[in-house]
Amino acid sequence: MAYARAGFGALAGQGRSGDLPALYVYTTTDAHTAVDAAGYFNELSDQLSVGDMIIVHGATGGTRTVTMHVVVSNASGVVDISDGTTIGAVSDSD
Repeated sequence: MAYARAGFGALAGQGRSGDLPALYVYTTTDAHTAVDAAGYFNELSDQLSVGDMIIVHGATGGTRTVTMHVVVSNASGVVDISDGTTIGAVSDSD
């Protein structure tokens, strides 16, 4: 699939005071390997800056996951984010 603006939102840092990175959240059913591919967030190249962080809440194949990504480059309209660091798999054993 492709990036969907409806799943993307700002959480913090939108004032851009000094070098403060912004924090965003994105919800998708896309695999995290698709989300962290260069170009996935190109539609947001005018909004994202290097160092900004994106928390991705995914639900691929029925398994919910949460990963943190950092914008590593944004040049000529091409946005690339880091591979995701897993924050946790969402599960409930009771």
